[in-house]
Amino acid sequence: MNQAEQVPNTRILHTSDWHIGRTLYGRHRYAEFTAFFDWLYNTIVEHQVDILLVAGDIFHTTTPSNKAQQLYYDFLCRIAASSCRHLVVTAGNHDSPTFLNAPRELLRVLHIHVLASLPASLAEEVLVLKDQAGEPEAIICAVPFLRDREIRTATAGQNMEDREQDLVQGIRQHYSKVCAAAEAKRTALSRAVPIIGMGHLFTAGGVEGDGERKLYVGSLGQVDANIFPPMLDYLALGHLHCPQKVGGNETRRYSGAPLVMGFGEAEKQKSVCLIDFPAADPTGPAASTPAPAVNTLAVPVFQPIKRIQGNWDHIQTELATLQLEGRAVWLEVIYQGEELIADLRQRLDEAVAGTALEILRVHNRRIIEQALHPVEAEETLADLQHEEVFTRCLDAHEIPAEQRPSLLAAYQEIALVLEQDDPMAT
Repeated sequence: MNQAEQVPNTRILHTSDWHIGRTLYGRHRYAEFTAFFDWLYNTIVEHQVDILLVAGDIFHTTTPSNKAQQLYYDFLCRIAASSCRHLVVTAGNHDSPTFLNAPRELLRVLHIHVLASLPASLAEEVLVLKDQAGEPEAIICAVPFLRDREIRTATAGQNMEDREQDLVQGIRQHYSKVCAAAEAKRTALSRAVPIIGMGHLFTAGGVEGDGERKLYVGSLGQVDANIFPPMLDYLALGHLHCPQKVGGNETRRYSGAPLVMGFGEAEKQKSVCLIDFPAADPTGPAASTPAPAVNTLAVPVFQPIKRIQGNWDHIQTELATLQLEGRAVWLEVIYQGEELIADLRQRLDEAVAGTALEILRVHNRRIIEQALHPVEAEETLADLQHEEVFTRCLDAHEIPAEQRPSLLAAYQEIALVLEQDDPMAT
């Protein structure tokens, strides 16, 4: 066996946006989360994954329920007892830094590394992970969601555009510093290892899915892909719920959310990313890391959901077809027919009575056109994005179009300040 063969491959699995605790129109989804974690654990074991990366939005709220916490910690314990050597968790904009960070020292003993906010020292974001022999196998730039107050200094008299430019520059400079520190560590090593970046943000050109909050005020949610230093061998991103490449680059990806976040994603295939770094020549320079092979693994559908839209005849036909399939499907029905049907919900309930189908939401556009209802009967505030509630208020009060941009910008700025004050810290 030659020297190159003595250096093992490194296999990494990249996932994000679990949103544990998220409901769908009042329905708890704990059974889906449980099934997903079972599948993810079995996938890690089957594919002999060495490192698991979770790029933000672990929980759906900053105050997760006891059940959501139990699912999270049960999964961490299973991974710690598996052949997976390291688990790296970074926070997203939905997560409470205080909550995620609380057990980090204990978890570190189990080789579970948690970065929920910017640490006191930048070096803490640069993790040198070791293989079974105690030799370095990867360097992780574990960058959590970057909050405005952490990377931008407020200056009196700045307008919105100035603040956006400062924040983008702050994100760019932070990644530059972290990656430079990672490169310095790699150069000091006696073997070539990959450098993997992590992040939770919105890059320009990304495809949005359901349930993604605005990260920042104005257009800043869309930062250019060139803010990431080119020396990264792989970039594991979170926030966008649809799996996708960044700028078409095979090694810069959003893994996407493993569960559909809403009916708008009903037809989307969910997945995780499996990254294989082949063995490097230990006699070569430390930076000569071979390019990885990146593949996606499809996540099974644990709870089928479907959106049906059209006139009454089409809706009836779709419901009949689903009944024949015999699956337990959650449905959203959007009625778009010309006929005014005042008892649409009653008709639909009768159509699915005694079947495995369950209608979670009905949207009767003909009725809505007659009178604006700020919140439909099937909706709760928990199902709506706060910006959507504000927009409906503008509609209900007939605010002129020319006044709306300034009002919306002011509202977004207030909401951002409130959201970035971590409620778990009090």
